[in-house]
Amino acid sequence: MERKSYKFLPFLLLAGLLAGNVQAQTDVSLFWRSDSVQISEIITPEADQYKKVGHHGPAIENMYMALRIYFNNSGSIDVYSKQKPQLELSTSHWYPTEKQQTEKGYGCDEYKVGKTVGLGGINLWDGEKILQLTATQGREVRVAHIKGGATAEMLAKGVPYKGKNVDILIRITMYDNERWAKVEAFSKRGGRVQFVTGVNFHPGNSVNETDNGHIAVWAKHPADVSQNPIPIGGGMVYNPQDFVQKKVTDDAILLISPSVKHISTKVVSAGSREAELNNAEAFINYVKSLKY
Repeated sequence: MERKSYKFLPFLLLAGLLAGNVQAQTDVSLFWRSDSVQISEIITPEADQYKKVGHHGPAIENMYMALRIYFNNSGSIDVYSKQKPQLELSTSHWYPTEKQQTEKGYGCDEYKVGKTVGLGGINLWDGEKILQLTATQGREVRVAHIKGGATAEMLAKGVPYKGKNVDILIRITMYDNERWAKVEAFSKRGGRVQFVTGVNFHPGNSVNETDNGHIAVWAKHPADVSQNPIPIGGGMVYNPQDFVQKKVTDDAILLISPSVKHISTKVVSAGSREAELNNAEAFINYVKSLKY
């Protein structure tokens, strides 16, 4: 009889396995704030639904973090940090109450994107400057459970780019048993484009990057929705051959692709309240250990 090893599984998942009841490890969330009813897609000619959609856009989570794609022109991806491995979106809706945080160990929204791409978000590059995903023909947003994980995506239709209109899709995929998420961008109509992605940071952040495709930042983000901000890490792993330029600005490390129809990266986040990657050294070392 083959002996199974559960050495690296979180206690929550180990208990489920021993009981013969494996718990879901990924989830998605999408709803209109007017009724809070979970749905799988939104197709709308109105490009900016940021204030009308729950958590400001489609959201996806694994046991360690949640990510959302802003339902506007920004192309930004934002992070919800967790204290312990569990699924929370269905009940926290991204903004947990103080009771949920203290009694159930729920996480927090303390990663501030600002006017950047956030953690692995997508913009376009016209050869000289960044272009946001200004959708002139509406947006399509979808979330789904897939075998071994879940996906969340947003299609910006009719984005002006070099004298033509292109359709740009951002897709986040999370997998069971993984801390990281896969972020992809596709040019679905209009031909090849230059994509811009990257990781944002703030003054005082610990910033670490390598020439072989790793970016890791760690520090407190400026207080926004939280009264007691905690140090948070944001990391990216990528194939350097997929990008032709790296730009370090005052608030982000940006990667610019050649003219392509598709790019892909991995992103990961952690916070100081969790048990595993709760300091800069541990987080940076973890990011550097990941392979694209």
